[in-house]
Amino acid sequence: MNTPEPLSSDPGSVPPAFLHGWRLWAIVGGASLLGLFLFVRSGKKDPAANPGARPVPVAVAVARKGDMAVHLTGLGTVTALNSVTVKSRVDGQLLRVAFTEGQMVRAGDLLAEIDPRPFQVQLMQAEGQLAKDQAAYQNAAADLKRLEGLVQQGIISRQQLDTQISSVAQFQAALRSDQAQVESAKLNLAYSRITAPISGRVGLRLVDAGNMVRATDASGLATLAPIQPINVLFAVPADDIQKVMNQNAKGGKLPVEAWDRDLKNRLGAGALAAIDNQVDPATGTVRMKALFANDDRALFPNQFVNARLLVDTLRGVVIIPTAAIQRGPQGAFVYVVKPDSTVELRTIEVQGTDGDDTAVNKGLAGGETIVTDGLEKLRPGSKVVLPKAAGAKG
Repeated sequence: MNTPEPLSSDPGSVPPAFLHGWRLWAIVGGASLLGLFLFVRSGKKDPAANPGARPVPVAVAVARKGDMAVHLTGLGTVTALNSVTVKSRVDGQLLRVAFTEGQMVRAGDLLAEIDPRPFQVQLMQAEGQLAKDQAAYQNAAADLKRLEGLVQQGIISRQQLDTQISSVAQFQAALRSDQAQVESAKLNLAYSRITAPISGRVGLRLVDAGNMVRATDASGLATLAPIQPINVLFAVPADDIQKVMNQNAKGGKLPVEAWDRDLKNRLGAGALAAIDNQVDPATGTVRMKALFANDDRALFPNQFVNARLLVDTLRGVVIIPTAAIQRGPQGAFVYVVKPDSTVELRTIEVQGTDGDDTAVNKGLAGGETIVTDGLEKLRPGSKVVLPKAAGAKG
């Protein structure tokens, strides 16, 4: 009887088939353990991957119901009703400047004075010539009266009388010419005092005292522009012109406000004064003019402002911040915060927008809380943390 030989403890004596099977079973077991681990891990919810598991900090606002004004905003330029370049009307030396740069003046106030002495001399010469011709006229008129008596007596001929009548007429014409010279000299003397033709603000001085000024100088002495009242020229899109025309046809003046470039500070309030009669083909806009009282003098000529024209007032609408509105395939929508601090996607119908406010006439009620910031992290059903709760938690 043959007995089996004991297995040798020498690794080199183990059969190759046995070693291959053991390795195969080790690989299969490891793969099974790895699969079980992945299965268990996949069953756990990752808070970062589930938006509903981790509350999202958001900013909110409460929808309110009321009236909302609708404005058209356009870039405008402040322009004076009229602008005058103050010039000298006579030639001469500028003796003094009577205004301060930037000063408000009234019509008739003295602005500058030219040396009046040459014009005073001209006036004296004209008056002297007038007096001389006046004496000659009186002598000729007296001679005429004497000759008329002599003609009636037949002492002199009619021809001599006619000659004297012609001489008197010449002196009368000379007197009229002399009177015109006197008035011209008086006018030049008056022009030596340069006064403000209109009321307004004086600009920077362009000529100093001591210089020679002439009536032909193009630059003048200074500019003068009225600022009370004052105009604002602005443009609105041609697509909106019908809204303006409809409101303008109802009568009354449409209110216009002037704001600074950042639309943070109101500079003045006025009313629409005129609408242009054509559309600018280059910009697709229509120019308009508004009149401002400018009592506080906040508006300056050639200043750039934002003009806001009131064209309508929406009554009894739900008003929400424009930042809360999102756009999607289904149209405009907002996220509404429910009592359980989750959000609901709500489709809305927008009626009008005015700056940061939007009027909603369908899909939202007054008093509901909507999300205005943090919208990119939200999905329907997401849990949110309101600002007060987030502050308390922190």
